[in-house]
Amino acid sequence: MRIRAVVLATVLAAVVQSSASAATPRVDARAYEVVNAATGEVLLADHARTQLPMASITKLMTVLVALERTKLDDVVEVDRDAVGVTGSGVRLRAGERLTVRDLVAAAIVQSANDAAIALAAHVAHGDEDAFVALMNRRARELGLRETHFERADGLDVAGHVSTAHDLNRLAQIAMRQPVIRELALTRNTSIAGGRSLHTWNDLLGEFPGLVGVKTGHTNRAGWCQVGAARGGGFTIYATILGSPTRGERNADLAELLAYGLSQYRLVPVIAPQRTYAWAQLPYGRAPVALVADRPAKRPVRLARALVERVVAPTAIPLPVSKGQQLGEVRVYDRGKLVASSPLVASRSVEQPGTSGKVGWYAKRTLHHLGGLFS
Repeated sequence: MRIRAVVLATVLAAVVQSSASAATPRVDARAYEVVNAATGEVLLADHARTQLPMASITKLMTVLVALERTKLDDVVEVDRDAVGVTGSGVRLRAGERLTVRDLVAAAIVQSANDAAIALAAHVAHGDEDAFVALMNRRARELGLRETHFERADGLDVAGHVSTAHDLNRLAQIAMRQPVIRELALTRNTSIAGGRSLHTWNDLLGEFPGLVGVKTGHTNRAGWCQVGAARGGGFTIYATILGSPTRGERNADLAELLAYGLSQYRLVPVIAPQRTYAWAQLPYGRAPVALVADRPAKRPVRLARALVERVVAPTAIPLPVSKGQQLGEVRVYDRGKLVASSPLVASRSVEQPGTSGKVGWYAKRTLHHLGGLFS
């Protein structure tokens, strides 16, 4: 077998020449981070590891813990501690019965503080402190080392902090839950009691490809949000903390997402039926081309080369069947495998019969004799 490594400069050169990335945004906020969720690559950040109040982005963890410990159709009897909580709410009444799904919808779509407290009381049997302990334990399990919770709703209290980096990670994990993905995209809906819910996410329906995730605002936290937008084969997450106004948060978050999306293009990194290697055949047969069995497209960071490695034999025995796997092509981005495909024979070649083999040996012998006499 042989291994051949080559830099895919021609593929990326075409991408760079045809695409201009967005200018680096100027953001007026206390912290932000932009990350490619598929690779974990941080594309842009400022004070992303600084602990700050997170406001209602808290509810991503509240809902995540609740969903991991209940079923959507479980019925919750509203605890009296959930009634009259300040800030955004859906006017829950003590003793009222709603499903977990309705309360999750209220917490995600309308960022209802009373719904968050009702979920916490249900899961922890009326003990919100016990629920907060579950939130912090889950944060440690998920590697959110700079996050600490003091409340289930995100209202201002000392020690209730996180970072733009941790909240990007939390949002990605929360969005693995189908119901959170659905509600993060919901602009208007209704729940029990004739309650209408309206999202606080101003970018929904305005920013192309936006799929969520969660807004937040308190006096101490300022205007905060985690946003996620899909590109071709990848998703960009951006978290912004401590914007001075709602309008500036919206504008800056849109710029951060646009910047992240502009850094990639979906390009073919393995071409179908391209010849990646040649394998020599015995008995004077012409070499057989080894071609990629299946194509692959991947989002490629602009101006960054990938490495292509071809693993294939220098020579193979007969017979050979068209489509027979004989090697592999692998594509790497900074040492990480991002695509691969079997290499297969492009045509069939039969084993020669006895007369064919004898004729070939005779020609080869005459050739050698001719060289000897000359």
